[in-house]
Amino acid sequence: MKEGIHPEYHEITVTCSCGNEFNTRSVLSKPLHIEVCSSCHPFYTGKQKIVDTAGRVEKFNQKYGRHLQKQAQT
Repeated sequence: MKEGIHPEYHEITVTCSCGNEFNTRSVLSKPLHIEVCSSCHPFYTGKQKIVDTAGRVEKFNQKYGRHLQKQAQT
């Protein structure tokens, strides 16, 4: 590795708007404030909602629902 070309990493505190705090390493030298983290993001918490745009989920269930039910019965 070449000397003097890599940035220095500092230990920083990341604070989320939900109040969660954790430490990480970054080239930033000041604390970081974020809006969402893995503790409050709907994808990670399991509170994600399926947005049905123009009935696409319903169309899928009508088209493939019978096929999936047959597989479950066998």
